[in-house]
Amino acid sequence: MTNRKILIIEDEAALAKALATVCERLDAETTLCASGQRGLQILKKEIFSLVILDLGLPDISGWRVLENVNQSLVRPPVLIITARGTLDNAVAARQLGAAAYLVKPLDLRELERTILDLLAEAAPASPATPPATEVGALLGGSSPEMQRVFMAIARAATTDSPALLTGPTGTGKTLAAQVIHANSRRRDAPFVTLLCGSLPEQLLESELFGHEKNSFTGAGDMRPGHLERAAGGTLFLDEIGDVPLAIQAKLLRFVEEKTFNRVGGREDLRVDLRLITATHRSLRDEVQAGRFREDLYYRLHVLEVELPPLAKRSEDIPALSAFFLNRLSAGRELAFASDTSRLLMNYSWPGNVRELRNALEHAVAACSGKIIQPHHLPKAVGLSADEPANIDLNGVLQRWVASKVQTGASYKELHAEVESTLLKHLMQHFEQKPTVLARFLKMNRATLLKKRRHLGLDSEKAE
Repeated sequence: MTNRKILIIEDEAALAKALATVCERLDAETTLCASGQRGLQILKKEIFSLVILDLGLPDISGWRVLENVNQSLVRPPVLIITARGTLDNAVAARQLGAAAYLVKPLDLRELERTILDLLAEAAPASPATPPATEVGALLGGSSPEMQRVFMAIARAATTDSPALLTGPTGTGKTLAAQVIHANSRRRDAPFVTLLCGSLPEQLLESELFGHEKNSFTGAGDMRPGHLERAAGGTLFLDEIGDVPLAIQAKLLRFVEEKTFNRVGGREDLRVDLRLITATHRSLRDEVQAGRFREDLYYRLHVLEVELPPLAKRSEDIPALSAFFLNRLSAGRELAFASDTSRLLMNYSWPGNVRELRNALEHAVAACSGKIIQPHHLPKAVGLSADEPANIDLNGVLQRWVASKVQTGASYKELHAEVESTLLKHLMQHFEQKPTVLARFLKMNRATLLKKRRHLGLDSEKAE
């Protein structure tokens, strides 16, 4: 590979040097520059096998550099590196012609593998289109798992090949399909969805292919199916693994020949569309079990976008929770209590992103104040808040008393601190509503307020 040259456009000297070391270890010659303008000047004079481009440059935007590179006659593949790993950026980079996209801090093995792959082949350029920002936010995340998903989605948006979306229920497969369509060349044509697992076989066949007049009992007039409704656009078949074998055979014919017959019809109809399918099952296992056609599986599995369960991307939970809370609050100023945030992070989320959204919708409806407390969450999520037996209060007090004894604290001081802390947390739990708390404690409200003043808590906001 000694004849391969790599241009590194990176203004952080230490990172640029590290990138050069990796490239040279792969037996490639490197040229370094610290600005976008200088990089474009170099590209006009020399031919490179690869460009490594940081989006955050001191003079011009990395996006502008990327556009110029892919409008030139000689277009080397471009590897984007950025500290801002978002779905919008990944889609935009791919549509501007980037061949790959990595997020800082860089993983050395992934970097080496990506460079080797890009040196072997160049990626085609395609015009940019505005990303679907709201859907992007729902799929958003900074975890390594989601960065791989972003790039897979971006890659699928630049081609017309069938795409298979896999992953557990509730991970966002429908949203991913919408993003792919919204950023594809078919974006101005229909996006049609059919949930295959919810229909009996005869009705599913009719919904998919349409039917002729009086072709079966109750058919009535001729009706076009989802294939015809999606003409020119994208047909998204959700839960493709639930399609019966007989319908799979007809679908295979359409995928291979772009032709089909309506139920009860003999005329061959032709439709041009892009097919995206999704499943929470393992189609490989379904093929081995004889429940899914192997030839259809390979036709649909040209591109795969695998969406991870939320438990494998827990670092994305705070951002997703904040997004959902803002969207569901309907103008109310709401925030999470620290205990609530802890519960959201520690829960396993078997229903994934969909369950997270539903849980926060429940919490918003249950909360009459401004702070989402643990008891506002659904019982399954907040269960750990109702398990005091799991909290070693004696152990906590023992360590606290030991530390206070060393400071020479008196019993009166110890008692005041314990009561102050207890009252403070009780007020937080009851959303700073002394009347509600007094009723719960079976205490006179005036007595409670007097205690608050005595303990120095009267400056805290109350009802």
